[in-house]
Amino acid sequence: MKTILITGAGSGLGKELAFLFSKKGYHILLSGRSAEKLLSVKNEIEEAGGKADTLPLDIRNPEEISKKIEEISKNFQIYGLVNNAGVGHFGPFLETSVAQILEMCETNILGTLFITKAILPILQSNGEGQIMNIISTAGLRGKVNESVYAASKFAIRGFTESLQKELEGSGIKINAVYMGGMNTPFWEGSDHIKDFSRFRSAQEVAETIMDQIDQDSIIIGSKKS
Repeated sequence: MKTILITGAGSGLGKELAFLFSKKGYHILLSGRSAEKLLSVKNEIEEAGGKADTLPLDIRNPEEISKKIEEISKNFQIYGLVNNAGVGHFGPFLETSVAQILEMCETNILGTLFITKAILPILQSNGEGQIMNIISTAGLRGKVNESVYAASKFAIRGFTESLQKELEGSGIKINAVYMGGMNTPFWEGSDHIKDFSRFRSAQEVAETIMDQIDQDSIIIGSKKS
């Protein structure tokens, strides 16, 4: 059974994509920093008849990534990677702390690069695979009070588009997913969003992604008011 590793799989879009990939017959490797949340998702997938395992992992740590990916590659047939994990801090640029800047860049940019670098050789060796980068529409245009977050997403847009060109004809599919805001736990503790009524649910976004999975770029805007 082919395995798809999903980062940030403990809740929100990562969780919903895990369920949908599972329904397509993939074994799901649920990755994140909260072992408790990952175990809950694993149990739900298995109760629905799917197969899943958990992989607690800090994607900001390249040594930890290399070690764990080497271990899982011995036990699972790694086919795909969904780079979904991300963090956001919002507000005027001058009010964004150095710690917040570092967290966004280390997680959103370096984390994506580190785990992709660890997984990609396996896919190349197999001659097939899929990498899906969840970028957000903040990677398409700048937004008020999202300067650093947008910068991190523009970086992953450039990374993804470059990989698409680099791996053309290799048998490895690269998806860039740009979605508007979703009503998920991502926004907990933030007052950046005042009205969630225009936001889509994570389930709705996940279903749209799967419907368009053959496309290089998948753009999903927020609901119109």
